[in-house]
Amino acid sequence: MTDTPPSDGPSQGAEFDMMGALDWKDGIATLPGSDIRFRMTEFGTLEIVTDLEVKGQQAAPNSETLDPAQSHTPTPPPEGQSQTSKAAAPANQSQSGSSQAKGMRAPLKSLQQCYCEELHCLCFYLQYIILECCFAQPSAMAAPNKKRAWSWPAYLEEERAIAAPVKLFKEHQSFPQSRNSFKVGMKLEGLDPSHPSLFCVLTVAEIQGYRIRLHFDGYPECYDFWANADSWDIKPAGWCEKNGHKLLLPKGCKDGEFNWSMYVKNCRGQLAPKHLFKSLNTSVTPSGFRAGMKLEAVDRKNPALICVATIAAVVDNRLLIHFDNWDDTYDYWCDASSPYIHPVGFCEEAELTLTTPAEYKQPKSFSWEKYLEETGTQAAPARAFKPRPPHGFQFGMKVEAVDKRNPMLIRVATIVDTEDHRLKIHFDGWSTEYDYWVETDCPDLHPVGWCQKTGHPLQYPNGSSDLLAAPGQGCPTPGCNGVGHIRGPRYGTHYTCPYSEMNLNKEGLLPDRLSGERPLALSGPHPRGRRPDAHTHTTTPTTSTPDQPEGAEDSQNRFAAALKQHEHTLKATNTPKRTPISVLHQIDGEAFLLLTQADIVKILSIKLGPALKIYNSILMLKNADEE
Repeated sequence: MTDTPPSDGPSQGAEFDMMGALDWKDGIATLPGSDIRFRMTEFGTLEIVTDLEVKGQQAAPNSETLDPAQSHTPTPPPEGQSQTSKAAAPANQSQSGSSQAKGMRAPLKSLQQCYCEELHCLCFYLQYIILECCFAQPSAMAAPNKKRAWSWPAYLEEERAIAAPVKLFKEHQSFPQSRNSFKVGMKLEGLDPSHPSLFCVLTVAEIQGYRIRLHFDGYPECYDFWANADSWDIKPAGWCEKNGHKLLLPKGCKDGEFNWSMYVKNCRGQLAPKHLFKSLNTSVTPSGFRAGMKLEAVDRKNPALICVATIAAVVDNRLLIHFDNWDDTYDYWCDASSPYIHPVGFCEEAELTLTTPAEYKQPKSFSWEKYLEETGTQAAPARAFKPRPPHGFQFGMKVEAVDKRNPMLIRVATIVDTEDHRLKIHFDGWSTEYDYWVETDCPDLHPVGWCQKTGHPLQYPNGSSDLLAAPGQGCPTPGCNGVGHIRGPRYGTHYTCPYSEMNLNKEGLLPDRLSGERPLALSGPHPRGRRPDAHTHTTTPTTSTPDQPEGAEDSQNRFAAALKQHEHTLKATNTPKRTPISVLHQIDGEAFLLLTQADIVKILSIKLGPALKIYNSILMLKNADEE
């Protein structure tokens, strides 16, 4: 009979000689193309041989080892034993012997081959390693099994640090008493973090532990934000109508025609049940504050300023502070114990400078009595203010904190500095340039163990032994694992690292969601710290400021001169006498690059064909930017 060369796969024909396909030498078979070695057992099966066993066998040859090159007839199995049992027994023995010899559990794959002639059948059971790297580097594969998992107790002992006591945290920062029952797709009402005076229509876009990512209906996902499930800032559908607050509707919805039931039906969504909102169960304590009262308040975006302010709204135990003649983006909510609000006359008594409204050209001429009379308002009573005592946080205490540059992540952090009502947070294993200040009552600050209890992933310190780089997620920024984007949660990719040196101090990169304008901080500060009202137009001061880069003014002048040179050409252009879509929807270049195909079709009402061309152009621009 003519020998048939071995094929790539198992064959059921008698012409295939599986034993001949292996390279045999001194009773040891080698699988061609690999370093895997086998030997024949007393059961007539093959088992894996380790390097140590090969060396030992060369030193003292085993006379009992069969050489299939001399005889292809293995020991016949006992009569009456089924084929399944004949194959199963050697498989268990071979796997056990191999695992013990290597000191690890290697993944095995089995191959059974039978040869039958008349009434006699001979069967072989072959087991081999799926991953050859298990033999080439056994120590590297065994290391993860011996690696100790990261834990807070071990880390605190290693660092000789202490966890911040739970009693120092507010109720909304501490461990929740119930689980997060929100589901993706649920709709609700909530405050806009960038416009704290506005309640908007929101949808739950993602759930992670006790946190939810909320999406503004009708707007790109780049404006999504994270909140805790028990946040006071979220309310059930219909809350605004019941409590007399204006609800900012999604684009395309008209005031007076909006109905939650019809809206949810058209969106094929569902309303979040009322029992999920913990803020509805908060007990209300009577206070002396009323909407419209005047006071003096600290600008939390610039704590050096104390300004004339008004209580714009009172909800439960919380006050909405609005700075007179300022944009509503500087508004904030607080309670009666906030250290940032003071009664009328506080600055005069403490000999501090009071920032007055814009119409007062001479701040020294400002008089509270005259101002209250002119505005027809009254001052908040001094007895209504309940200043809270200083916090008990200390230097070196460990906490868990949300990373503001990548809000989907919570990291191991250390308190490295303290003030009366603020803490400076340092992320363990990161450079100090990533440190920043937070309020002691910030909802993004949690005690040690919060993530484990709520089921939220915790980002361990850089340099921890259990951190393994994810394949394909490399990032040149030290410590970054390739997650997050400078433009927010809209991007699932790591197109622009939020931790890179280029983006380190970039805050408010996105245009305003409502006005489409850039944040004022990017255009330089306004004179004497005043913010303009949203309906007034202001110019950037021509004087140089420390935050303005050198040569910025010259480049602006050159740009203005070049624009003026071609002004006549722009005016002569025959443009259609209708409002462009980009102006109508307040889309600038930055927002244009954030558009998806669905946004172009649904929000801009552009047909599918042109929408595909526009979206393809956006992709080409992004690729050109990457190159």
